[in-house]
Amino acid sequence: MNDLHRAAEAAPPAELHIDLDALVANYRALCELARPAQVSAVVKANAYGLGIGPVAAALVGAGCEVFFVSSLAEGFELRAMQPDVRVLVLEGAGGAIDACRAARLVPVLNTVAEVREWVGRAGGEPAVLQLDTGMNRAGLDATDVAELAADTPLVSRLRLDLVMTHLACADEPGHPLNRQQVDRFRALRARLPAAPTSIGNSAGTWLGSDYRGDLVRPGLALYGGRPLASGPNPMRPVVRLCARVLQLRTLGEAASVGYGASARLSPAARIATVGAGYADGYPRALGNRGYAVVGGARVPVVGRVSMDLTTLDVTGLDPGAISVGDSVDLLGGGVSLEDAAELAGTVAYELLTRLSTRLVRRYRGGTA
Repeated sequence: MNDLHRAAEAAPPAELHIDLDALVANYRALCELARPAQVSAVVKANAYGLGIGPVAAALVGAGCEVFFVSSLAEGFELRAMQPDVRVLVLEGAGGAIDACRAARLVPVLNTVAEVREWVGRAGGEPAVLQLDTGMNRAGLDATDVAELAADTPLVSRLRLDLVMTHLACADEPGHPLNRQQVDRFRALRARLPAAPTSIGNSAGTWLGSDYRGDLVRPGLALYGGRPLASGPNPMRPVVRLCARVLQLRTLGEAASVGYGASARLSPAARIATVGAGYADGYPRALGNRGYAVVGGARVPVVGRVSMDLTTLDVTGLDPGAISVGDSVDLLGGGVSLEDAAELAGTVAYELLTRLSTRLVRRYRGGTA
């Protein structure tokens, strides 16, 4: 056996477990909630870090027919895996209109210039038009819509599969901008040819039919994230980041732990070093703030999170409750995405999309 074979057989220091059955259950729950609106899936950024191939296959098996990606590169990747689904590209054709058409990708047009280029080069091929109703990030604003609506020859050649907008504060149900955006969207789309609409993302799907349109675009909720900013999470957890205990030590005297000596423990304190760090996507900000779960018990992260290693204070556990080689949960398994994100000063979206490609991914259920 050579060194490569030995490395392949060795237990990895960290693993990402992805429950495709939970993903499918979340998709079906969204379908039930959004009815009669159709439910698509946002699979940009490698399906929020979980792996676009297995995720898309599981969702297609559950009946999903429409997928949103960020870029043409993502669109080409998904098309190679799923030849029959409808793929919409949020950042448009990027000037590569012929390649976009050849791959049967549908661009989301965000400026009047993009509309002119698409109609001029792609003729009657379908496209999506995004309207900016208050996000001030991407899409046609009221001035742009007026310019487009006034160009009758251009509009007459524009084949709209969908008109969409994006809500800025949908995760806060009481925010006044939600209603303002929906009202602006209705006023703007009234100036354009009739077409199906898409308004709601994960959070927007929960706000009611006015905030959904004909097609909703969940992302985070599919992957087990809480759709609203507060309250219980109605979604099933999909992700579990597990790290192996590499070393256990008991301090014989008071001593510091990790880089910068940012934590100091008393004699007899027990430290477990686990094989995951910020290079795996576990946030450095969780040093001295986060926690892991060992056999159902919470243990605090102590000291700084390193590139490849994290140290835990396991003093409170029974001596036999943890051993070298055991697995601890850093995300999932009792550590919610929202809790970890709050402690790290970020959002669940960032936690998911920063999960490193070096993590060994284990898929369960679905078509895996």
